[in-house]
Amino acid sequence: MENETESNAPATAEAQASRDLVGSLQKGLGVLEILANAPDGMTLTEVATEAGLTRAGARRLLLTLVASGYARQTDRRFLLSAKLLGLARTWMGDAALWRYAEPVMRRVSATLGESCSAAVLEGEDVVYVARVAGRRIVSVRLNVGTRLPAYCTSMGRVLLSDLEASELTGFLAKASISAKTERTVTDRAELAETVTLAGARGYAIVDQELELGLRSIAVPIRNRAGRITAALNVSTQSARFTCAEMEQSILPTLLAAAREIEDFLALQ
Repeated sequence: MENETESNAPATAEAQASRDLVGSLQKGLGVLEILANAPDGMTLTEVATEAGLTRAGARRLLLTLVASGYARQTDRRFLLSAKLLGLARTWMGDAALWRYAEPVMRRVSATLGESCSAAVLEGEDVVYVARVAGRRIVSVRLNVGTRLPAYCTSMGRVLLSDLEASELTGFLAKASISAKTERTVTDRAELAETVTLAGARGYAIVDQELELGLRSIAVPIRNRAGRITAALNVSTQSARFTCAEMEQSILPTLLAAAREIEDFLALQ
């Protein structure tokens, strides 16, 4: 046959480009964008309506995001997780927030003569995203990217305090918990009470639970919606400060630094 049928005709550039796209990925990215504009989370029905999807389609995408760690589910609501922030930090080279925060943290470290760190929650761990080492020697070697168990660190307990009660119970039920020192709290009910108390107080102190001789105090860094996105802490040797002295001498400086970083976040 001299004339080609329509089915055998060469594809236009537009048609070829369309065939090269992955529709399900586009829909998934669209759901991510929708959740990014809802810091308090959205229900399945709300996401489906906003994305123009069926409930079944939206449910599959949301559960895939949860299973991949990019979203989390609280009762009937879905929210983005810190894992997505990790991608953004990698792409940005930690440029925006933590580049701004570093001078603030350096002032904290210089004022107190102690190390100052910031971390986010990822899985069962806190992941260090910024750190300024102090003049004092602490045997735990910590750098950006270091992971530590959330349950026995001050920043971890602050970050966990933002979870709903049911989420916290689920987290502690699944978490790998063991004694790092003779002072480590390993009872899950007691840990839940400790985390809840940290949320009520607005700070957490961990006294030699990660390593003997090491005390730390942490406060939350909140976004515009009031959710905790990171934690800021100061670590010190137990011989230098009692827990009461940390509350009196370190906490005010740490809170002021967190508020300064939050003010920057509010402008973004």
